[in-house]
Amino acid sequence: MLKGKGALVTGSSNGLGLAMARSLAGAGCDIVLHGLETPQQMASTVEELSSAFDVEVSYVQADLATPAGVDALIATARDYVRTLDVLINNAVVRHFAGIEAFSLEHWNNALAVNLTAAFRAIQLTLPGMRERGWGRIFNMTSVYGARAVANRVDYVTTKTALLGLTRSVAIETLNQGITCNAICPGSVLTPNIDGRINALMDERGLNRSDAVREFLKGKQPTGELVDAAHVGEMVVFLCGPAASQITGAMMPIEGGWLAG
Repeated sequence: MLKGKGALVTGSSNGLGLAMARSLAGAGCDIVLHGLETPQQMASTVEELSSAFDVEVSYVQADLATPAGVDALIATARDYVRTLDVLINNAVVRHFAGIEAFSLEHWNNALAVNLTAAFRAIQLTLPGMRERGWGRIFNMTSVYGARAVANRVDYVTTKTALLGLTRSVAIETLNQGITCNAICPGSVLTPNIDGRINALMDERGLNRSDAVREFLKGKQPTGELVDAAHVGEMVVFLCGPAASQITGAMMPIEGGWLAG
């Protein structure tokens, strides 16, 4: 479906970002992965994805805390794929502290990586999408883009702001073959969350299913974690012709969390 298209997924060295990249590769898309790991650390992942789906897969190490880092990422990505047709802004940092104790350094870091980097990446990739008359832009928000939680003011604020960015880009790209949507996952089974569940099992002597339910208490009413691959499949759907009229939307995949 996406043969000949090129995709950049920021924050895709592991976890949800890598799962979305895998789904796009499965649809025939050439992939540029991104993270803070060295190219040597990512070599086996690049080779595995490329071999599994017979697509071009590359990796770029870049720090998105400055606009220069974003510029360098986009420039290098263009060296690896013919066109940047799909952009997923997934890179994120988060810090934990109450508002009064929250450092300005951490606040500015979150704004830079979570929000400004997404804006700048869109700014740099949009002209090519307009020239070709096709593009798909995804901003990874969160349940916490619609709900607040204590001690995570940077994450809640930036994820909420990404919804505004999504709507603005959608409005400015109407009838140009380009869509821009926000993906809103709840708790997704990633290596990080898997580690936290394993810790719960060890600390409280719980079996796996009980630990998952405990972890999700007060969150996803289904009591089940979201499969990262299913988020990737949603992205692939939104790249397809059936989703050509879906733009400026927040697409929840959170087990009914926002319904309650």
